[in-house]
Amino acid sequence: MKKHFWILGIIILIGLILRLICINKTDGLWNDEYISYMISATPLLKGFWHEVTYQCHMPFYYIYLKFFMAIFGQSDILLRLTSVLPGVLSIPVMYFIGKEKDDATAYLCAGLTAISSFLIYYSQEVRLYSILFLFSAIALLYTLKIIKEPDKKNLILCALFNFLILFTHTIGFVFVFFNLIFLSINLYSRFRKIVQLMWLCICGSGLILSPLVIKVFTTQSFSQWWGHFSASKIGFLFTDYFSPVLTNLTNAPDNLFYMPKYAIYMFVPALIAVFCIIKALIKNKINSQLFAVAFLTTLTLAIASICGKLVFITKYSIEIYPILIFLTCSGLTSISRKGWKISLIIIYTLLSLWFIIKAPYSAPKMRRAEGHKIVADLLSNAQIQKGDIILLQYYAQNRFSKYFDFSDYKVVVIDKGNFPNYLSKDYDYNDVLTDGKKLYKNIFSSYDNPYFEYKLNQEIVNKLKPNQSVAIIVLNSVSFINPEALIKITQNEAMYEKQPLLFLVFSYLKNKTFLELAKSLTLTRVEQKGSWTIIKFTKLNN
Repeated sequence: MKKHFWILGIIILIGLILRLICINKTDGLWNDEYISYMISATPLLKGFWHEVTYQCHMPFYYIYLKFFMAIFGQSDILLRLTSVLPGVLSIPVMYFIGKEKDDATAYLCAGLTAISSFLIYYSQEVRLYSILFLFSAIALLYTLKIIKEPDKKNLILCALFNFLILFTHTIGFVFVFFNLIFLSINLYSRFRKIVQLMWLCICGSGLILSPLVIKVFTTQSFSQWWGHFSASKIGFLFTDYFSPVLTNLTNAPDNLFYMPKYAIYMFVPALIAVFCIIKALIKNKINSQLFAVAFLTTLTLAIASICGKLVFITKYSIEIYPILIFLTCSGLTSISRKGWKISLIIIYTLLSLWFIIKAPYSAPKMRRAEGHKIVADLLSNAQIQKGDIILLQYYAQNRFSKYFDFSDYKVVVIDKGNFPNYLSKDYDYNDVLTDGKKLYKNIFSSYDNPYFEYKLNQEIVNKLKPNQSVAIIVLNSVSFINPEALIKITQNEAMYEKQPLLFLVFSYLKNKTFLELAKSLTLTRVEQKGSWTIIKFTKLNN
């Protein structure tokens, strides 16, 4: 190892450089990142635990982020660096995972981790996924070690990092459950007491966390129901993990071949990985069982998505990614023909690095088009005056307070939590949560909504004095359906059922707000930047 230690050092350095390229995202934190920031900025004994349970993930990452914020501050770059750290640490961990097989597999595991666009992206994201990959990699390392040498140290470390997965990711229990079954199959006949102790530790951990899990799962929110499952998302799981083209970060198209221009970058590396995984499974019981853990975890998440319990996004299955990397590299090193082996490594590496460096939409260059700092820029450019009204649609005021001071303005919010109060007087939040599409179908199909018109006049138009303005902030990515298209969707049952409720709601709100305010106010400014648009109406003195 010492003889070739410099090779690992170079791989780690490359991984670090790729994770630092374009790390200063000038658009600011976007929604998920801003949630991380808000929760972690909340005082530990004054609302922190309430904020954690109100969201959809477990508390470890927020505690981790809070620790670094307390020491280094709250600038966007410093927040992103907290994800770079576990992203870089994952590279040597993957090296040691590969070394459980041989040196060649070790270097390939480290190298693939270093140039993984998926991991580079989340190493620049103020979210839990970079550190979750690290925990999953360490859990895999000690899983493999236990099979070879089931001593107390390996058992404790394996249990610890499986627990940290549970304490970090709400749906991490799916992976942990199948991982423990894998260990039980391999150890029970020889080490019954160890297996029983391992299950006891994890079940005990589950009981400790159960009140928090129950609270998280029973908190009602619209925040997750903006996507639907399609078979293409299984394909995108492999292209996201093994190609430099990232698709299913938030919501993916139904067509797997949606981007012919980048097809070679998207499918060639993924197909190489699939081929190598298949190669690794041939006549290898342990590899086959590891793959079964990954497969069953993915299958469970897919079934949950089909049933409408969650959205199938690649990052939600990140716990299986270390297994897939290990299997890919294990299969690659098992290829007997050296020429084929070297050719596949070169092709995979060149396609990945070329895209990362040259493509405008590569992982480190992807802008955060929904970044909340954009809203501050738009409001500043609009030259709104003291006493003017700011109408925020989709997000609440506190989602922008890191970048903009609202104290001089009147703020009206129509967000994911209160929009039922504006669309109809007949339905409350709980009604809409359970049966919103059916209840709102007639509203979406008509231009007339006296109740919404009354609310707009009451809260905005009637409160404006001559020469005062209202600035409307619209998130285009959830309100992109124009009035004519919205009516057509309501007339087509299949299209209507397929369209997420939040897209219908906030498209309707944007359209109706514009049409109604245009009746009595003068349009004085429209500006679009990233995924945001500001629309400014002024009450002229005439």
